[in-house]
Amino acid sequence: MKPLLPAFAGISPDSATELAPVSGGILVLNAGSSGMKFAVFAAGGAKAERLVRGEVECLGERPRLQARDPQGRVLMEREFTLTPPEEIRASAVQILMDWLDTHADIGDIRAVGHRVVHGGPDFARPVLIDDATLMRLEDLTPLAPMHQPACLAPVHALRRARPALPQVACFDTAFHRTMPAVAQMLPLPHRYGAKGIRRYGFHGLSYEHIARSLNQPDRDWPGARIVAAHIGNGASLCALHHGVSMDTTMGFSVLDGLVMGTRSGTIDPGVLLYMLNEERLTPTEVEDILYHRAGLLGVSGRSGDMRVLRAHMHDPAVRMALDLAVYRFAQQVGAMVAVLDGVDGIVFTGGIGEHDAAFRRDVCTRLAWLGVALDGAANETHRPLVSTPDSAVQVHVIAADEEASIHRHVLACIAQ
Repeated sequence: MKPLLPAFAGISPDSATELAPVSGGILVLNAGSSGMKFAVFAAGGAKAERLVRGEVECLGERPRLQARDPQGRVLMEREFTLTPPEEIRASAVQILMDWLDTHADIGDIRAVGHRVVHGGPDFARPVLIDDATLMRLEDLTPLAPMHQPACLAPVHALRRARPALPQVACFDTAFHRTMPAVAQMLPLPHRYGAKGIRRYGFHGLSYEHIARSLNQPDRDWPGARIVAAHIGNGASLCALHHGVSMDTTMGFSVLDGLVMGTRSGTIDPGVLLYMLNEERLTPTEVEDILYHRAGLLGVSGRSGDMRVLRAHMHDPAVRMALDLAVYRFAQQVGAMVAVLDGVDGIVFTGGIGEHDAAFRRDVCTRLAWLGVALDGAANETHRPLVSTPDSAVQVHVIAADEEASIHRHVLACIAQ
């Protein structure tokens, strides 16, 4: 069978053993607008051996940093006092680095890899961060105003505290650079394209991990046309052909596509004009609605958290919110299938995709026209394969692991 994953960012599908061993640890930071995940990998070789993982939770409210070992046991937990968000991130990074220095099983941190949401039109692969690169990444903030500053805050903190430590930026947009030009284009005057206004796609590091996982020899995967679904508080679909991104539901921004926890997903631009012209809202107020008050939260009027909504299924507004999310999912799967000229498999990943059996059941029921047949028992127990043996389309569940993708890219940059 043809390999699913193409050469990407200097790493071919079979190059895992080609990367030179490096002693010490590789720190991976995945910073979002309201939190920061981290993981430490053994630096020697490309195998993703985790030594420590954890997160900083509730930035801006009651920040808490927690570290766990590979078995999930808590190794360190510390709360912060309230400070501005940028100071919280800097403090969290400093506390984390100080603790890692004293953790005997890890050794020296040799390099740091960062998930950076937006690479713009210029960054198509991971890159070592220097002064010029950091300035270019900051210039991309207007393309991702809610996320880019959060991604870059730990970079600044580490450059101040440990200027000699190599840092690598890994981009959520880079994986989708393989999309055909027509899939990247927006129907606007050419001057907007010249400014970088086009469809980029996101969740690329997650989709890269899916493509690599499907390329493993122990997986019985019958075809190359895959619709991958990263479903969490943010959500998107990606049309993969032999592991290459052909299209995705997020476009210019992370607002596009599926209904999400608090984000609208695809919406008629005329609605935005109505908000601006008739309701006299400011652009900032419209932005706040689209990012923080729409989606499942907006429709249900209760919460953007799927777990909370499942506990209030008696509420008609909650049922409508869930029905809309399922409807839009099935609708946009149809678009991805059209791009691929058919489909051989569907992969669920992300917090909801991996853990919400009811969501998988509901969307697969709507996709029965494709020949999707779900194994109810396998789905309820979250097995890796949740379709029946006679299903025309295989349905898999694969745990999200953006950190493993970042780890590989850091090793590649060190090797080069």
